[in-house]
Amino acid sequence: MTQLLTRALLVAAALGSTLMAGCAADSERATPHESATARHPAPAPAGQPAAAGQQTAGEEVDDAVVTAKVKARLVDDAVTKAYQINVETFKGTVQLSGSVDSEEARSRATELAKNVGGVKDVKNSLQVRKSDG
Repeated sequence: MTQLLTRALLVAAALGSTLMAGCAADSERATPHESATARHPAPAPAGQPAAAGQQTAGEEVDDAVVTAKVKARLVDDAVTKAYQINVETFKGTVQLSGSVDSEEARSRATELAKNVGGVKDVKNSLQVRKSDG
């Protein structure tokens, strides 16, 4: 029971931090002449199809849930080091970036992400760190 609660809290924390990081990153990238709607158009209104490059509100929530689930899987796995892997999701496509210590960790991260419900594709941009030896 404690492990289930811990996992649920981890997923909630990952989801919250993902949303907060996205908000902070958007405000840091903004230029004085750039509006919020120019950077990220508002989700399509309910009942209307999304324009190209635009997500519905439901898709945004689904992507946030997928991101949180992928992060939780990476944290639970002994091979991957989740604190070194950035996870972003857009319309079901998961983007992995950052650095890992081995090719095994790189491929394992892809495998874990692909096995999360709602993931349509995985783009792995993880870099394997060169050893000092």
